[in-house]
Amino acid sequence: MSATQKALWLESKFGQFKVGENTVPTPGAGQVLVRVEATGLNPVDWKVQKYGIFLEKYPAILGTDIAGVVEAVGEGVTGFATSDRVLFQGAWEKDFAGYQQHTLSEVEITAKIPAELSYDQAATIPVGIAAAVGGLYLPKPHGANLTPPLDPSTQGKYAGKPIVVLGGATSVGQFAIQFAKLSGFSPIITTASLKNDQRLKALGATHVLDRHLDTGTLGMQITVIAQGIVEVVFDAVSLADTQQLGYDVLAAIGHLTLVLPKADEVKEIKGKSISTVFGVWTLPHSRDLGKKLYSKLTELLESGALRPNRVEVLPGGLRGVATGLRRLEADQVSGVKLVVRPQETA
Repeated sequence: MSATQKALWLESKFGQFKVGENTVPTPGAGQVLVRVEATGLNPVDWKVQKYGIFLEKYPAILGTDIAGVVEAVGEGVTGFATSDRVLFQGAWEKDFAGYQQHTLSEVEITAKIPAELSYDQAATIPVGIAAAVGGLYLPKPHGANLTPPLDPSTQGKYAGKPIVVLGGATSVGQFAIQFAKLSGFSPIITTASLKNDQRLKALGATHVLDRHLDTGTLGMQITVIAQGIVEVVFDAVSLADTQQLGYDVLAAIGHLTLVLPKADEVKEIKGKSISTVFGVWTLPHSRDLGKKLYSKLTELLESGALRPNRVEVLPGGLRGVATGLRRLEADQVSGVKLVVRPQETA
C-alpha cells in the first residue's frame, strides 16, 4: 500500500476545496483502517465552507457518511477482519474523514454492511441515522428521551401515539420515519414534495402532506389527522417556519426535536420542550446509545426494518464533491443522497 493517498482538502476558512495528498493513517487500538469506497455528501459540508462554522483548524478534510472495506485492524480488535465491508460515521479530522481514499474508524461504532447492500447505499446511512436516533432517543436536553427500539422488548412501545416528521424526504427525515415505525407510532405524519409520497409510505409514513402548502393549512391538517394530540415532532428541516409549525402543533407537554438551532422567532411556552440534536457518537452523552445502535445496525438492515436512502452517484470521485455541495446549497436535491466514490478520483 502506498504511504499517501488522494484527499479533498478545504484549504482555509471560507476557502475552496482542492484535491491533494494525505498520508494513509495506521490504525490504533480499537480501530480499523478502511479503504473508502463511497462517501455521502451532507448539507453541513457546504455550510462549513460558506459560513466558516464548526472548524478552526485548517486545512481540513470533511465527509462523514462512509462505507468501505477493512484493510488493516488495530490492536485488540475483535469481530472485524480484513476484507470486511463496513459503514460508519467519520469525523472532521484528517485521519477519520471520508473525503479521502483511506480513513480510520473506531470499531465500537462501526457496523458490517449486509450482502444485499452496495457501498453506495451503505454510505447514505451513518449521518442520517445518527441525527434521527439521537434526536428521538437521547435524553433531554439532547433529544426527546424516548425509549430506543433496538430490542424486541422495546419495539412498538409507542403504539397508537401520533408523531410528526417535518421534511420526510430528507436523509434524516427518512430515518426518523423508519425509527418512528419501529417504535410503533401511528399515525406517522410527514411533510414532503408529493412526488415522494409512495417512497415515504413504503418507509412507514401513514400520511404525506404537501410541504408547499402554507403552514396554517399544514397545521390544521396535522391536527385533524392526529386528533389534536401530538407529543413528538421531529423537524428535519428546521427553518424558522417549520420550527414554528412543529411547535404550534405540539400538545401542551410535547417535545420538538430540531436539526438546527432554535430560531429566535420561535417563542417557547412552559410545558413544551425543544432540543437541537448534534448527531455524533463521540460525545459523553451519546456514546452508549451509539454503541448499542451499531451493535444492532447490521441486523436491522438485514431484516429490512431499516432501508438506505436512494442514491445518485456523482462522477469524478472526490472532484465531484464541490459541484454536489452547490446543488445541496441550492436545494436542488430531493429524495436521494448524493454519493462519491473516492477511488475513482483521477
